[in-house]
Amino acid sequence: MRKIMLAAALLTISSAAFAQSTVIVTDPAPTGSVVLPGEVRTYVMEQQTPSVVYEGDIAVGATLPDTVEVHTVPNVDGYAYTVVNERRVIVEPKTRRVIQVLE
Repeated sequence: MRKIMLAAALLTISSAAFAQSTVIVTDPAPTGSVVLPGEVRTYVMEQQTPSVVYEGDIAVGATLPDTVEVHTVPNVDGYAYTVVNERRVIVEPKTRRVIQVLE
């Protein structure tokens, strides 16, 4: 009887420990990447915009300084672009925050 109670206690403890380590994800984890409308990507890739040299980090989430000129994408709200260090960069026009770096 003692062995059965010990086994039951161990099972209960291990079940509780297992339940505490279980993670349930209901939404996909953010990837830091935005799915651009096709016309935005096409427009930006076709433009012959000169590249600007910039010493800072060009990464998603970074904010570009006012010294870097950004160009709006016509007929599509919420997207602007620039070319920095030979890389095309999509930014939010109001905040100048980098949304995506095109390769």
